[in-house]
Amino acid sequence: MSEIDKVAWIRVRDGRILAARSRGKDKFYPPGGKREPGETDAETLIREIREELGVEIDAATITPAGKFEGQAHGHAEGTLVHTTAYSADYRGTPRACAEIEEIAWLGYADRPRVSLVAQLVFDHLHETGKLR
Repeated sequence: MSEIDKVAWIRVRDGRILAARSRGKDKFYPPGGKREPGETDAETLIREIREELGVEIDAATITPAGKFEGQAHGHAEGTLVHTTAYSADYRGTPRACAEIEEIAWLGYADRPRVSLVAQLVFDHLHETGKLR
């Protein structure tokens, strides 16, 4: 069994979550990505969000938002993705950059459009009343 370790940004506005879809992929996920050697979670989050969405995370506002684990979308059965999620404020206007083809503000009804691990995030946010 292989594992993927990721850091994700959870940004909810008006009962919807900001989600990204990579070029060539069919599912959305909370933006973020894998650590580079020696990076902290905060450094990874800031770098990945700058690369993917062209916005600047306010490091002073980074707050843990949960840990989620499940089958990695588009990978061999048994490949698990461990996602450590954070919320944070930001400066700028999110837009699709780098490998991101599309961004969208998704509600709970859009759950089938997201990866399996993102579905766990959606469920958590819905249960806590943050996602409509």
